[in-house]
Amino acid sequence: QVQLVESGGGLVQAGGSLGLSCAASGRTLSTYGMGWFRQAPGKEREFVAAISWGGSRTYYADSVKDRFTISRDNAKNTVYLQMSSLKPEDTAAYYCAADRSGLGSSQEFRYAYWGQGTQVTVSS
Repeated sequence: QVQLVESGGGLVQAGGSLGLSCAASGRTLSTYGMGWFRQAPGKEREFVAAISWGGSRTYYADSVKDRFTISRDNAKNTVYLQMSSLKPEDTAAYYCAADRSGLGSSQEFRYAYWGQGTQVTVSS
């Protein structure tokens, strides 16, 4: 069993930066791929970024490339999403998830465990 808790969301001005954290309990995340997804009001959840179990491979949605950075610290059982140059369209609830395959994936159905989300609101 894995429990994931996101933190770090809040209100930020357009063009600003914000860092999110996802802390795990229940077991180590060292063998899991990790992903970040987001869901805006009235829209489907979409892929944001993913990282492999060892952290050597990362993947990003085109909409966040060169602005967001995913990273992980397996010793702390934590995954991070650093967001820069934020836009109003980045406003959403952000969720972290764990992928048992260890690879990380843009496909939502690959993830077995999900956090409850943290809200990010970007004002114009």
